[in-house]
Amino acid sequence: MPKHEFKHSVCRWCFNSFELEEFAERAKEIGISSIELLSANEWKVVQKYGITCALGTGSFANIAEGYNNPANHDKLQKAYLQLIDQAADAGIPQVIVFWQRKNLSDETGIEIAPKRLDKVVKHAEQKGVMVVMELLNSKVDHKDYQCDKTPWGAALVDKIGSPQFGLLYDIYHMQIMEGDVIATVRKYKDYISHFHTAGVPGRHEINDTQELNYKAIMKAIVDLGFKGYVAQEFIPVAQDKIAALKEGVDICSVKVAPIVNRRFSCFCSFFPNRIISSFRKIFFL
Repeated sequence: MPKHEFKHSVCRWCFNSFELEEFAERAKEIGISSIELLSANEWKVVQKYGITCALGTGSFANIAEGYNNPANHDKLQKAYLQLIDQAADAGIPQVIVFWQRKNLSDETGIEIAPKRLDKVVKHAEQKGVMVVMELLNSKVDHKDYQCDKTPWGAALVDKIGSPQFGLLYDIYHMQIMEGDVIATVRKYKDYISHFHTAGVPGRHEINDTQELNYKAIMKAIVDLGFKGYVAQEFIPVAQDKIAALKEGVDICSVKVAPIVNRRFSCFCSFFPNRIISSFRKIFFL
């Protein structure tokens, strides 16, 4: 049976003990097609190895100090316009943005954010680059972050109203904030452009040392028809970090039954097992 229909990515910062060229080569060997959260000067490095950067960034894209602070607005706007130009020229599909609270109510934030992001999003539309805002937890890791729940992020996407603006659904962060991951992903599938993974608690490997069932989550994502990128963003505790990364990729590489077999299964529900066995022999299913 064919595997997942989405593409595998990995966040560079979690594996920065490796030189980027070595990491690109080894990531490619285990089925990863992107190393992300790279700056523009790093994109060509990974592209030499036949992989891309699914999500571009720059040193200015700081979680702690962002667009909601008026003092940062002009500086960030100039930097993002340049980043979007660079991404378009290099074939990088997406860039990341953040939104801090800074004493703003949710209601005020949802009114201010579209105005602050308007020029950047419109420029992204012209250039064919996706701008994605990450959903982060404000409970453990980022105390002053405002885009910390999926409904708020979805409301912002609606308010901005651009096909080039969407959400990065970080499974680790949203498990901490909301739980109910599969139902939430199904409900807000049209708002989500990208996924990140990590184990809860601890932000380490996504195996059975943590609470999330990543195989079930990935199957749900595949069943929704998602064809973008799912990026590993866990901090490995294993001594062999590449083996830990490969394990994460393998966990997320769920099997997908061909359409003919899924339809056959529905058809078979009307017949006794002995007749089903005969059908399978005849049609080699």
